[in-house]
Amino acid sequence: MSTPVILALTAGEPAGIGPELCLQLATESREAGLVVVASRPMLQARARELGIQVELQEWQPGKLPETRAGRLSVRHVEGCHSSVAGQLHTGNSQYVLDTLTIAATGCLQGDFDGMVTAPVHKGVINEAGIAFSGHTEFLQALCGVERVVMMLATEELRVALVTTHLPLKDVPGAITQERLAQVTRILNADLKTFFGLEHPRILVAGLNPHAGEGGHLGREEIEVIEPTLETLRAEGMQLTGPLPADTLFTPHWLDNADAALAMYHDQGLPVLKFQGFGRAVNITLGLPIVRTSVDHGTALDLAGTGKADAGSLHTAIRVAGRMARCRQAVQAGDPS
Repeated sequence: MSTPVILALTAGEPAGIGPELCLQLATESREAGLVVVASRPMLQARARELGIQVELQEWQPGKLPETRAGRLSVRHVEGCHSSVAGQLHTGNSQYVLDTLTIAATGCLQGDFDGMVTAPVHKGVINEAGIAFSGHTEFLQALCGVERVVMMLATEELRVALVTTHLPLKDVPGAITQERLAQVTRILNADLKTFFGLEHPRILVAGLNPHAGEGGHLGREEIEVIEPTLETLRAEGMQLTGPLPADTLFTPHWLDNADAALAMYHDQGLPVLKFQGFGRAVNITLGLPIVRTSVDHGTALDLAGTGKADAGSLHTAIRVAGRMARCRQAVQAGDPS
């Protein structure tokens, strides 16, 4: 029998919909072994507010999580100062980061096979005086890796990014041959390790309209992207591009590809979210751990109403489980 997969699930911003999405999981039995990393009193208060009957059981490393309806395993985290739905509180900021640290550290130590994250609120964390640009960068620093890659995926489409949370004016300067090569190597390697693709086929977008129009609309394609792709092709990678972003995301190209690589955040993600918002998953590649997340924000206006849709969370859990099992198979020498 295969070893059960255990995933840590951080509940995210207490004022947002993350806690109730976690609680919704207890309304039915689950195949996945989930441990919610959060404040137990905060979860209890939200459950009472929503009328969700749930027994929160303390989890310890080495213990199999609860999968029965009406029960959730919880790794309690101290420091949640306010649990009022829809009302941000800067005093919760360190607590939110502590949940991420505990989950990621548990993955590194082997207590968890991966982590799934509910949404956090970047603004309130920064208002608390803590520099924070997102889960991706936080986990990169915590795991001590030089480069990570953000990839969003649905069942039909995977889109990875060369740059993530940067002002648009800073994007061209950030796209260097070194960075592009690092990102593409990580994407190629993790598509093999976590998705079982022996020879990944990757489409690469240009930076400028029409992929630079032969240098008339920008020279980044000529001076940075094309030379880098030639080097990587010589290493055996299957790369197509640079392609104009406005035609890359069409069946002509996507039907014969495993992933697309966009140069910046709003070049690739609007297409993916239009195609599958609410059932997409955010994946961090390049880490020594499995990490997935929902594809939406904290939705403060929905918090406490019971109307939040857990579709993306279910997808994130399902994908994290698949990634963990695929890595186990690859490590065991059975890529099938």
